[in-house]
Amino acid sequence: MSVEVIRAAALQGVAHGFLGRRGGVSTGDYAGLNVGIGSDDDPDAVAANRARALAAVVPGAALATLYQIHSAEALIVREALDGPLRPRGDALVSDRPGIALGILTADCAPVLFADREAGVVAAAHAGWKGAIGGVTDSAIAAMESLGARRDRIHAAIGPCIARASYEVDAAFARRFEADDPANERFFAPGRAGHFQFDLEAYVAHRLAAAGVARVEALGLDTYPDESRFYSYRRATHRGEPGYGRQISIIGLA
Repeated sequence: MSVEVIRAAALQGVAHGFLGRRGGVSTGDYAGLNVGIGSDDDPDAVAANRARALAAVVPGAALATLYQIHSAEALIVREALDGPLRPRGDALVSDRPGIALGILTADCAPVLFADREAGVVAAAHAGWKGAIGGVTDSAIAAMESLGARRDRIHAAIGPCIARASYEVDAAFARRFEADDPANERFFAPGRAGHFQFDLEAYVAHRLAAAGVARVEALGLDTYPDESRFYSYRRATHRGEPGYGRQISIIGLA
């Protein structure tokens, strides 16, 4: 099976792709295109999957990834950053051709950005902590430092856990409402004392509020589609010993 590359209309003309688990060499619980260095998968399989992912999106480029920590930290990248010594953070920004920016997810929202005119791209890992902490704002600010303008930036939100699959407790909802009472709109009533959180809509709201020119949400739920995506929450609910990670990549040719 070939690597499945999901592309966004908002990023047309820029080398990019949101990848799932189709087209990899891992087996067992990690079957497919697991790119998680921190997983217990066979390291050789992970390396092969990362090479396949890169070749499917930005062939010939050098990959830059992070040790992701659910922060709002954005790093400007001018060289390959991969392997066990990669820096900590949750967003990557570059204006260098030949560098592919990669963000790993397994329910969190991957966000890819581009200002075509300035030749600046970015990739952000937006879990709930990073999203409320402002990781997308940090990515946009770093893009601007390289000459991008937010009124020219296009952004796309890739596969992530959807509201129907994302149950949270009342304390979680109160944290968002304390930050902004209008955030109540991203929570739907669930079972007693619980809510369903729309992470994708919240991230889209943050991007729109920041003034980016175009925001596209792909509307793909990682949790129920086992054949297509890895999901941390699904693996946890099943009591599985580990879970795979998928990658989203953007780069300048």
